[in-house]
Amino acid sequence: MLGTIDREEEAALLAFAAGHAVCPSTEFPSSVGVNPDEGFTILVEQGHDCDEKQEWLSRKPVRISSSGEVVEYKSFRVKIGDTGCYPGRRPVGLQEAQAEDCEDARGAWFANAARLEAASVHAFLRMREELALYGAGSDLQDAALASAEDEVRHAEVTTRIALRFGAVPPVPSVADVPLRSLREVLLDNAVEGCVRETYSALLAHHQALRAEDAEIREAMARIAEDETRHAGLSWDIDAWAAPRLSDAERSALREARRQALAVLRAEMAVPLDAQLTAEAGLPSPAVALALLDSLEQELWA
Repeated sequence: MLGTIDREEEAALLAFAAGHAVCPSTEFPSSVGVNPDEGFTILVEQGHDCDEKQEWLSRKPVRISSSGEVVEYKSFRVKIGDTGCYPGRRPVGLQEAQAEDCEDARGAWFANAARLEAASVHAFLRMREELALYGAGSDLQDAALASAEDEVRHAEVTTRIALRFGAVPPVPSVADVPLRSLREVLLDNAVEGCVRETYSALLAHHQALRAEDAEIREAMARIAEDETRHAGLSWDIDAWAAPRLSDAERSALREARRQALAVLRAEMAVPLDAQLTAEAGLPSPAVALALLDSLEQELWA
């Protein structure tokens, strides 16, 4: 009845008809275009899942071909509050919060960025403690502490920009949770560091080159340099751990990176406010997905 599936609304309707709850566009993009002639990939809800450390959302990609065929993929879990990629590293136990309504999209973006930058201080201090617990060298521990110090400066810079645009960054709330097993630490590092922080470093470089606003351009140039070191630390931790892992454990890390990439692709497919995109140097969905493709070929394949 619908003919060729060439509109997001048609793909979402087919997913709904197949019994899936399509994620609201205010939380996740309702669809991710693969190629216009190939149909769409819809993110559908699987419900909430809680453990003693974190509240999670379960999501499943459902591909709708241009001919109307519905194909389900393996579900994945994401942390509460994943609605965009900002510079910084999310710590375990980070509680959900978003900047209060701000009419200026620039203010809202930098307020959320400032919150995550401040939360990243907790992430790197926790990282240093856990690296020491499992016998990592002083070089990795010192790099984690230096990264925490970087994030203090990043939070100050992004807060200043957010306030300039009329937004007040929410103070991050991080639950006090027990130290994790080495497996949990490495899985978190695979997602937060090897994927999300690696991409956010590339994103910051893009902003440093493309931002029309001089203050933002200067700020992102400094942040990009630091975030590149932070991403490098994540890969150094991955390399340090590799000889200690079984084939099955290494496979689990690859799968965690693959799922994190799927989430990032979904997030980056959401068009942003035009003024925010121009002045902050943020990429269009097409450019963002191309950046992800380049990282996948170089690092994640």
